[in-house]
Amino acid sequence: METMEEADGSTAPSAVVAALASAKQMSGKTFGEIAEETGLTNVYVAQLFRRQAQLKRETVASLRSAVPTLTGKLISEMMVPPFRSYRPNIIQEPAIYRLHEAVMHFGESIKEVINEDFGDGIMSAIDFYCSVDKVKGVDGKDRVVITFDGKYLPYSEQKSEHMVSRQKQQ
Repeated sequence: METMEEADGSTAPSAVVAALASAKQMSGKTFGEIAEETGLTNVYVAQLFRRQAQLKRETVASLRSAVPTLTGKLISEMMVPPFRSYRPNIIQEPAIYRLHEAVMHFGESIKEVINEDFGDGIMSAIDFYCSVDKVKGVDGKDRVVITFDGKYLPYSEQKSEHMVSRQKQQ
């Protein structure tokens, strides 16, 4: 994929990501509208268009229907396992900074509630769903609802007898 270096040394979005953004813009649809038509979450659709998630074969037809300007080449690119990464200076973007700040501020308490409710473990970021919703608060003002829906993964006690590498060959 082609990339361009910006003045600050960061890498600009790839030509593929730019082409995907253009196709979405030409559709005139939001990530939410595309999500409704494909059965995906709005954040996952955004991940697909940023090449941060892989398009699965069973979703191709509904995505093509939702965004008819996606070319066969772009669909093929979306089906390749992506290189999931982020630009280190992305934290300077105010919305991302505030999200990071919220997780850092509430993180220890969230961890304690997870441990209290589930036991010693973590939330998966692989078996994971994420969505962003807009609701009206009790004061009538718009509010952002971000849902992290991840599988609970308990830590395991590390017993030698369970290690395949330590079992005797038969």
